[in-house]
Amino acid sequence: MRYQISGKQIDIGEALQTHVKTELGEAVKKYAERPTDANVIFSKSAHEFVCEATVHLSTGLTASAKAHATDIYGSFDSCAAKMEKQLRRYKRRLKDHHRERPEPVELFGASSYILASESDSDAQEPETLQPMIIAEMQTKIANLSVGEAVMQMEISGSPVVVFRKEGKEGVNVVYRRDDGNIGWIDPS
Repeated sequence: MRYQISGKQIDIGEALQTHVKTELGEAVKKYAERPTDANVIFSKSAHEFVCEATVHLSTGLTASAKAHATDIYGSFDSCAAKMEKQLRRYKRRLKDHHRERPEPVELFGASSYILASESDSDAQEPETLQPMIIAEMQTKIANLSVGEAVMQMEISGSPVVVFRKEGKEGVNVVYRRDDGNIGWIDPS
């Protein structure tokens, strides 16, 4: 597994990097076969350290966790424990999907945009109805089943997952509804 360990305005020492590689590697390999890479970012928020970890699995799914603590090792340990809990919860499904899918998930490219919000602009009436684009990036959209997309949403903690349903051409969306249920948009 490839590791990218960095700090936002924090110096990350060799001892912390070794600790992250050892602990995260053990936690992930216990529940997921063939993780491909991990991205761990440390930052400071007021008096607390924040650790954000994202692990990409060979099945195309992504697990992510975030934790806060007063010391940097504690923030990582809490983050790793959260990720291990997520992976443990979905272990059976991860293994089942991996068995059905001998090849990694197919990804295709798409453009992703960040638009200015209403609060970013002045209180004046906008001149046009076109939103202001702040950033444009390339992103990948996975070719998944609906069950895999729901599992991806649960594991990553994101409110929405955009995917292409296997065997179909259009783009689908699963999302967390206000009532706690999961919604699925399948255009015809």
